[in-house]
Amino acid sequence: MASVQQNGQRYGITEPISLGGPTELDVIKTRELEKHLQDVGLYESKEEAVKREEVLGRLDQIVKTWIKTISRAKGLNDQLLHEANAKIFTFGSYRLGVHGPGADIDTLCVGPRHATRDGDFFGELQRMLSEAPEVTELHPVPDAHVPLMGFKLNGVSIDLLYAQLPLWVIPEDLDISQDSILQNADEQTVRSLNGCRVTDQILRLVPNIENFRTTLRCMRFWAKRRGVYSNVSGFLGGINWALLVARICQLYPNALPNMLASRFFRVYTQWRWPNPVLLCSMDEGSLGLQVWDPRRNPKDRLHMMPIITPAYPCMNSSYNVSASTLRIMTGEFQRGKEICEAMEANQADWDTLFEPFAFFEAYKNYLQIDISAANVDDLRKWKGWVESRLRQLTLKIERHTFDMLQCHPHPHDFQDASRPLHCSYFMGLQRNQGVPAAEGEQFDIRRTVEEFKHTVNGYMLWIPGMEISVSHIKRRSIPSFVFPGGIKPSHASKGTWDSKRRSEHRISSTASAATTTTNEASSESKAGSNSPGDGRKRKWGDDETLTDQLRNSKHVAVTVPVDNGEGGSPNPSVGSICSSPLKDYCTNGISDTISKDPPEIDVSFSRDAQESHPIEKISTPLAPSQETEELEDSFDFRNQVIEQISNKDGISVGTATIPPFEANTLNGSPFYNEAVEELEVVPMRQPEVTHRASVQQRKPIIKLSFTSLGKTNGK
Repeated sequence: MASVQQNGQRYGITEPISLGGPTELDVIKTRELEKHLQDVGLYESKEEAVKREEVLGRLDQIVKTWIKTISRAKGLNDQLLHEANAKIFTFGSYRLGVHGPGADIDTLCVGPRHATRDGDFFGELQRMLSEAPEVTELHPVPDAHVPLMGFKLNGVSIDLLYAQLPLWVIPEDLDISQDSILQNADEQTVRSLNGCRVTDQILRLVPNIENFRTTLRCMRFWAKRRGVYSNVSGFLGGINWALLVARICQLYPNALPNMLASRFFRVYTQWRWPNPVLLCSMDEGSLGLQVWDPRRNPKDRLHMMPIITPAYPCMNSSYNVSASTLRIMTGEFQRGKEICEAMEANQADWDTLFEPFAFFEAYKNYLQIDISAANVDDLRKWKGWVESRLRQLTLKIERHTFDMLQCHPHPHDFQDASRPLHCSYFMGLQRNQGVPAAEGEQFDIRRTVEEFKHTVNGYMLWIPGMEISVSHIKRRSIPSFVFPGGIKPSHASKGTWDSKRRSEHRISSTASAATTTTNEASSESKAGSNSPGDGRKRKWGDDETLTDQLRNSKHVAVTVPVDNGEGGSPNPSVGSICSSPLKDYCTNGISDTISKDPPEIDVSFSRDAQESHPIEKISTPLAPSQETEELEDSFDFRNQVIEQISNKDGISVGTATIPPFEANTLNGSPFYNEAVEELEVVPMRQPEVTHRASVQQRKPIIKLSFTSLGKTNGK
């Protein structure tokens, strides 16, 4: 294999971390990895590959017939009619070469200036597809951010986008990688072209395409097994994982997939977000299109995990990531790093790395979002809309509780076989583990949920029958249809890497708590020896407070009487938080508040607590609350309205070190005009808290109460 040093080519914006080649052990481990990926069915058969090629050929024939038809109908002269052409491009996992059996094919149709999107693509071409016998399940989505038509052609799923270029004739050898292709193009065309341009650029920027593909298959499979593969849920999608893997390939250009997978976790465990991941320097371009630049665009400063696309105009592909989902993914990176280190010591294997995340064992409390519709077509539309809004519920809970309450959205929906027109989504809930609990600490997210429901019910295509409800459930009450085979396991999974780590963490926490209690008791006895009159009383009070705090840090008590949802249009008088996907702060690995844009944020709040993701404090999000199931059952759930929690004391945060490979070009900057390497720290300010009017008692109530075990048990 030709090394980077031999051919003199450098990939990426920095020098590689290592130019070392593979050892014999790396070769063996890579073969084991490839066999594992084969055994779990990640590669399609030759017959299916041939079928996909035939389907793409048939699609190309259809769009060429379509362009001839509309050209003739619009009265073009004979020469233009003869040269009329439309061309099909592929992108996404199929173009990258990492698709699996049954995966859809992302395609782009490029047409001339006289073939319009609304009238011709979603008009004549849609009609032709609907009448074609080999086309089934046709679903046009003209109002999407990137308009598309989804359908099956001879059983193969296709997502078809459209780009209308200002050309009279589309040549067969059209090169869409040139920036000039974007000149005079509308925004929807630019967005549609972006997928193909980014995919092709990624393949140009990696040193070894085959190693990149194997590693990407590995990481995609890992992300799906661990529940962090979903852009719409606030995690990362296919293009995000491809960019992250491509950067690792640049940093270790001569490594095999075995080493690349290990280095993936090592690098991103240490990465100081929101430092951006860049495959190449960002080009400002000459067409005036907006590119990602936190120095000029205030919204870009709010992005928590910037992963920048390499094709002009450079954009952040991961703007959906929130504080909660970043925390979850960072914990998963740490877990992967630990397992890879164990694999190097022959204490773990690939099966351990790919263990599925036990979502319904990880938390004590969950939100269940149920939706239903009158028929299959309405459910499909309603489901797509609700999925696109679920991330807003996570963001609103984070904002309204000042990041004291953390959400973990499950990336997929679940359907009960006995209710065909119904599906459910779930979110795990826990108090921020880095914040000391206070006695009587309570969260009221009732209005947050109400605002979310009103926002969802504002769907422009809403019709009677589209319903949504939000309820709280305890872990023991999770419906059986979410489990494989519809059978709820009688016991928590044992013998897995995660269960062992939970046990170790529980033992460590218990020992630490016992030590703290002993030290406090000793200190109090010494302090009280000088005041015999009140020593007994003081010791009792202090011990009670300490015990409460320890117990509070282990349990979340939730009371949620919720109705079955409200049909019909929302009440326009109820305000809602802006649906901006951006977070409220973004600095050098430590979160600070920054000023918000008034037209976008309807609610202001104060935030005294800072949050960070220091390397030394990252822990896997798998660990649930440490109390036993019996303690959970003893909680008294009260049906009463609870006032929203006030600010808590500031949190001491650790500082992560800058990885050595992040020294970028031009004065150490990833930007192109003398920018510093990291985003500037914005001084924290404390805006006024706007208290909203109390909600009527008849409204659905969702309350999160953090109360001591001793108090609730009547001790």
